[in-house]
Amino acid sequence: MITLHHLENSRSQRILWLLEELGVEYDIKLYKRDPKTNLAPDELKAIHPLGKSPLLTDGGKTLAESAVIINYLMTTYGQDKGMVPEVGSKAANQAEYWLHFAEGSMMPYLVMSLVFQKVKTAPMPFFIRPIAKGIADQVMKSFVSPNVENTLRFVNEHLSQHTWFAGDELSAADFQMIFPLEAALSRAELAKSLPAIASFVDRVHARPAYQTALKKGGPYDYA
Repeated sequence: MITLHHLENSRSQRILWLLEELGVEYDIKLYKRDPKTNLAPDELKAIHPLGKSPLLTDGGKTLAESAVIINYLMTTYGQDKGMVPEVGSKAANQAEYWLHFAEGSMMPYLVMSLVFQKVKTAPMPFFIRPIAKGIADQVMKSFVSPNVENTLRFVNEHLSQHTWFAGDELSAADFQMIFPLEAALSRAELAKSLPAIASFVDRVHARPAYQTALKKGGPYDYA
């Protein structure tokens, strides 16, 4: 039996969506973030030493990392669902590319943006605050923001020409890419400048499987 170890407000929401799209039987074990630190609870370390989510167990296997989990579920349970492109096809190449783009190219800049925004509001001695804020503002202006904007424009251009990331059908790429795009569009002003991304996220949110996943998954600020 599949068990998804699911942390609220986390990347594991995309795995929950995939499980619903696949229509497989699974159990879900919910974990709450620490209200003070916003970190995952230590109970997850009993499943995997890093204590991160998503984690999935199935028949004695323990899998970590979203891309690994998505690939496993697709190859094990998704071959007859129309979501696994033919090996060597253009769609398969696109699905593989975007599966890795999400965490390899996109999320690092989004995380850096979040970190430097927090630096500007973090508790610190009053005489240090102007220095810290100045450094954070300069890094955001010269490095982080330009890379975030360039990445989002690249994704938006691709989606302006495709219904889903690999073409006309859902693939592993869509389940992987939904989290960083939801996170990016949580800044409401971006939605107007990225219409293709906004339309993609709306299509995902309208799917019955996604709606069911939200009901089962608990708090998720990006939906």
